[in-house]
Amino acid sequence: MKLQTIKVEEAVGKVLSHDITQIVKGEAKGALFKKGHIIRPEDVPELLRLGKENIYILDLDHGDVHEDEAGVRLGEAVTGEWVTWSGPKESRVNMHAACDGLLKINIPALEAINELPDVILSTLPNNTVVKEGELLAGTKVIPLVVPETTVTAAEDICRQAGGWVIKVLPFKELKVGAVITGSEVYKKRIRDGFGPVITEKVEAFGSEILGIDFAPDNAEIIAAKINKMASEGADIIFVTGGMSVDPDDVTPNAIRLAGARVEKYGAAALPGAMFMLAYLGDVPIMGVPACGMFFKITVVDLILPRLLAGERVTRRDIVALACGGLCRACPECRYPNCTFGKGSH
Repeated sequence: MKLQTIKVEEAVGKVLSHDITQIVKGEAKGALFKKGHIIRPEDVPELLRLGKENIYILDLDHGDVHEDEAGVRLGEAVTGEWVTWSGPKESRVNMHAACDGLLKINIPALEAINELPDVILSTLPNNTVVKEGELLAGTKVIPLVVPETTVTAAEDICRQAGGWVIKVLPFKELKVGAVITGSEVYKKRIRDGFGPVITEKVEAFGSEILGIDFAPDNAEIIAAKINKMASEGADIIFVTGGMSVDPDDVTPNAIRLAGARVEKYGAAALPGAMFMLAYLGDVPIMGVPACGMFFKITVVDLILPRLLAGERVTRRDIVALACGGLCRACPECRYPNCTFGKGSH
């Protein structure tokens, strides 16, 4: 890359090394052409009109890549399924969601790209619930020009990561069942509070409630109802209440008795510490403690979107909730625009 003074008529295809300002008396003053602009044939008359017969330009050497081209190539390389990119605008390329879904970030690849000289890629947190059109990430290079080897290195990282760094998993339309436990509810001594909460959460993601059933504090009966719901086609099953360690809290044992394999009992998230995730074959079973009824946002809101996006959540995923798993219990809840659930990979 060389800095040269050159006649405007000979500058087509060259890169401006400085802003060129236009002043309209009494109206406006600003850059008509910005630093980094690649001069086009139609720009020549405008530059002459501004009194610019000679300008300072950047002459790209073989192996140099202009910031706009670099941004476009980065945008193309990092975007996976259900992500679009736009730009460059002021050398930055933005990525947006092409559907409602769950944002997935390949964090090792993201960090590897940002280890490269003069390249940045900044994203929303992994596992963020996003809406179609929402801004997900931005990428650019720092100088006006970078070596081809830098851009190629970023593209190689993306290829080695499976062809994406950022993608969105669309939410599936699943059938969700719920077994509400507790003799006081089963015998109608008190009104059920879990059913409406679960229904609202599930339908907000476009899935449907297959059915809601009730069971007393009896492990055999709860287990039978879990199996019945699975046989009726439930893709996900909630089992609510009775998740503590009191003698009459039998739900964890009932989930095991149903034949489900426990992935994790106890979540490093507050509220939601007594949460259980198990699998009956491929059907996730969520044991939800009483906090799921009393608090607006709990660990359920961190796990449910991932299940509805078709992910198999593991023990390791639940352990990773520890960083960021503490709800601040703000007087006015701002979730998801807060720290809850945002620290884990």
